[in-house]
Amino acid sequence: MKFRTFVIVLAAVLAAAVYLLGVRPRLQAGSDLAARQAQVPTVAVSVARRAKASSDLWLPGSLRAYVDASIHARTSGYLAKCLVDIGDRVKAGQALAIIDSPEVDQQLNQARAVLEQARANLELARVTAERWKFLGKENAVSQQDLDQKAADLAVRQADVDAAKADVERFEQLKGFETVTAPFDGVIAARGVDVGTLITAGSGPEMFRLEQSQVLRANLTVPQTYVPDIRVGLPVDLEVAEYPKEHFTGAVARFAGALDAASRSLQVEIEVPNPDGRLLAGMFCELRLHLTPSNPPLLIPSNDAILRSGGPFVAVVTAQKRVHMQKVRLGRDYGTRVEVLDGLAEGSPIVDNPSDALVEGELVDAVPADTSG
Repeated sequence: MKFRTFVIVLAAVLAAAVYLLGVRPRLQAGSDLAARQAQVPTVAVSVARRAKASSDLWLPGSLRAYVDASIHARTSGYLAKCLVDIGDRVKAGQALAIIDSPEVDQQLNQARAVLEQARANLELARVTAERWKFLGKENAVSQQDLDQKAADLAVRQADVDAAKADVERFEQLKGFETVTAPFDGVIAARGVDVGTLITAGSGPEMFRLEQSQVLRANLTVPQTYVPDIRVGLPVDLEVAEYPKEHFTGAVARFAGALDAASRSLQVEIEVPNPDGRLLAGMFCELRLHLTPSNPPLLIPSNDAILRSGGPFVAVVTAQKRVHMQKVRLGRDYGTRVEVLDGLAEGSPIVDNPSDALVEGELVDAVPADTSG
């Protein structure tokens, strides 16, 4: 009986010892771990990465003809014939209109008559000068008389030259009675009708001729993208009226200086238009395929912490502690913002950080959900 009691007491002592030495410490350790885990906040982190090597820049623009000329009359009169109308395709040198100018015809006839009169006077002066030259050899006239006749001959020659120039001027005006196309193109506008009084130099625009086999589009590119602009840069063009059509072009030239008011660069795009689907004056959207030499470092916009000392980001160190890193921000792309300085590529930063985060705080970092 005493032995059984002894065994029971010994078993109880051993059980108490096992609890005190093994189970209780483990339970206490688990409780302490749970308490510590409850005190360490869990944060989602994203990684600062550079933008893609190439990016697209969308800008609005409008198309215009490669060559656009306003055609006016060079001679005065009445429009006798109009040989073309809007939409007609014409060739260089093709007649567009005929102007009836009887005043020019009369002036030309008068100029020709004056030329003939001048030639007759020249011939008379030439014969007279030769006779007086002969008499001079015989010492029958004075040297002054000889010089006078020679001068008269020179004056008559000048009269002939002036009359010739006058005739040529009126012949050119006569030739301008036929208005011709200066280059191949399409008649985009017509401002006169048969019977219209045409006044040279100050009259109405007779026609507007456009060359549209190749179109131009002018863009104003913001200063931040200027380093990536180069001649030959490919450009895609979209027009709302042709949603399924694909048009392409390229940068042909750009200004050598920025506009002081808008801090933008004037860029000209050339767009081939062999089938004439595109029309001058159309509004369009142009996409420039840019390849930046130094792609920017980007972070989610909600990762930036704006404080009185400037913008910061919460970087998670290797020791899983928060470090408030001051940064310099650049362009804002909406969901992402550019970091110009203060942050290394690949740095883990807290996504959408709480205002309760402080410098040196221990955190449990998990990858941020980037599926959205």
